[in-house]
Order: sequence, then C-alpha cells, then structure tokens
Amino acid sequence: MKISCVGGGPAGLYFSILMKGADPSHDITVYERNPAGSTYGWGVTYWAELLDALYDSDPESACAIRDASVRWETWGMHLQDRAVVTVEGWDDGFGIGRHELLRILTERAYSLGVRIEFEHEITDETELAGSDLVVAGDGVNSVLRERHAGHFRPRFAAGRNVYTWLGTTKVFESFLFAFVPTEHGWIWCYGYPFSTTHSTCVVECPPETWRGLGLHEMNDADCLGLLEKLFADVLDGHPLMSGGQGGARWVHFRTLTNRAWYRDNMVLAGDAAHTTHYSIGAGTALALADAACLAGALMEDPRVPVSLRRYARTRRSAVRVSQKAARYSARWYENLPRYIDLPPRQLVMLLGQRHSPLVAHLPPHLYCRVGRLIDTLASLGRRG
Repeated sequence: MKISCVGGGPAGLYFSILMKGADPSHDITVYERNPAGSTYGWGVTYWAELLDALYDSDPESACAIRDASVRWETWGMHLQDRAVVTVEGWDDGFGIGRHELLRILTERAYSLGVRIEFEHEITDETELAGSDLVVAGDGVNSVLRERHAGHFRPRFAAGRNVYTWLGTTKVFESFLFAFVPTEHGWIWCYGYPFSTTHSTCVVECPPETWRGLGLHEMNDADCLGLLEKLFADVLDGHPLMSGGQGGARWVHFRTLTNRAWYRDNMVLAGDAAHTTHYSIGAGTALALADAACLAGALMEDPRVPVSLRRYARTRRSAVRVSQKAARYSARWYENLPRYIDLPPRQLVMLLGQRHSPLVAHLPPHLYCRVGRLIDTLASLGRRG
C-alpha cells in the first residue's frame, strides 16, 4: 500500500511503525509541518496498561519509551494551611517528555524505512494523489478534516475553567494535586515528573479567579511570578516555565467529537478525531490506541473501506467511554467548592472517584459512605 500520514504526532508515527513493521513493502510517508525536533508542551502521562499494549505491538519502541519514562507509585494532595495527603493504591503512573516520545517514535520509524518529511505542510490534497490511504493525524485543528467539515461534522464543547500548561525544574516525587485558596476563589495545579530534571505543572482555575487575580492581562513574567508565589509551598523555590511559545497561554479546554471518522480513503486519528480533558491523562494513550487499532484492522483485511469501517466502529465506542469519564472529571473541578471543605481523606477519595457519574448527584458525605460501593457493584454488574 501507499500510505500518507499527515501529522508527525504520536498517532501518525506509531501507525507508520506498525504498518512498516508488519510489511516492509508498504510505501509510507509522514508529513510534518514543523521542523524536526520542535514540539509544544512538556511531559505527558500514561499508565501501565498502555505500556503492556505497546510491548505487544512493537517491543523495540516500547522498551525505549519505558527507559525514557519516570514512574511514580504514590499520589499526593496538598491543601494550603490544612494537610498534605499521600495516597497509595491508585494505578502506577508514568511520565515522559513529549519531545522525547516523538524522538523515539521518529527514530523507530526511520529505522524501519518510513519517510518523514519535516517542514512539509499539506495544503493541497492533490499532493496526496495516488495514496491508497491518507491518515489525518494533524491535530485538533486538522486542516484535512476542516476541508471536509460537512462530512466529518466536528463539534467542539468548551469547558468552563481556564488552564495553562507549564514546566518546572522542581522534580516531584509523585503525581501531585495542589489546591490554593485566594481572595478570588481557588486555583490549583496538577504536577508530575517526566524526566530526572523537569516536571509538568498544569494550572487551572475558574474564570472568576483568573480575572480576579489579573492573570488575564498580565505579561508572561508577571503571570509566572504570581503563580510561583501561589504555589511556593510545592515548588520549593523552583521556577515555572512557559516554554516560550506565546507565553503562559490560558485557554478553555475543547472536547472534540466527530460524527464521521473516515471519508473515502481518508481517516482521522488522534486529536484530529477526538480530545479528552487533560485531567484524566488519556490523550497520548488514545492516540497510540487509534494507531494500533487502525493498523490491526488493515492487517486483518487490507480492503480500505472494510478496515476503515471496522476501525471507526471500534475506536468510536472506546473513545466515547474515555470522553464520558473525562467529562465527569472536568465537572468535578468546575464544582470544586462543593468538595474542597471536606476532611482531607474524604476529599482525596472523591478526587479519585471523580470519573463516577454519581459523585455530582449524591451529597459528598453520603457518597463517601455508600457511593463507591454502588459504583463497584454497578461495574461488576456490567462485566457480568
């Protein structure tokens, strides 16, 4: 097959690796509009379940990803002037720099004979003429998808809170949730290590807090300076960094869904097909799972229409589950005042159960007593 992957993110690169590894005769080109080695963001998270799946699909890249990752076995919650709670028993987590992940996938694809053309933006689909398959993995603002928006029918739903994605030289020992009260409301961060020298620090707050603190009109230096003061207890004197890409950009997270996932020989993957709120840490895992599912469908039946139909049906169902959990998680944070005054241990419990549809409907104290049991029984019933 002649395959064109538009977008050199995790979905496009991993798909090219799996297809080329399965059949070296495939003619595969990945087109990436940015220069080699340039990417946005800091570290990304994933869980042990993903690592197991990667070993099953391509052990070589899985080993490289594991070796470049940082692992944590505990979770911490910091409440200013109240308590620091350490939690064990939640799923082990892993962090890896986005730049490092893309480097590993790029080198693996090169080693298998995949062509990667950096600084090559596809603006005219005639450039892809002759391709048996076009994988649109060009991100949430996919150009290819938008050219056929009437067919794919993308829909965006913006969350209420605002957030900014930052880095820090403070290497957290585990995944950390830190909540800080201000005279304008609560502000909080999610921090996690992704290397031996850096951590990611995602800061989130309601619009009222954001505007009340003046963050909406501060320059980059003032914004980072204020956030460093607010989170001084967890940063231990380390700086926050915006990465220099437009400064500390505050945005509302947009959840993307598409009515259709493929059109003729073009198929959506990764953020071009779907997004899930960052608070569940599933974006990278879902992109890699898209790639594995699409490659598996083509290996099982090389007829493009048949394999794309199977892929879309399978992944749409799986992503719907993750997006539902992410929606509940985002709403938990949007309703933080409902929970924040609970005793620390109860707050931690509800934080861990924020994916549950019952959390928002039962009084918090009641959920702490019976809600988790109800959820567990319901889950067992679905499995049975």
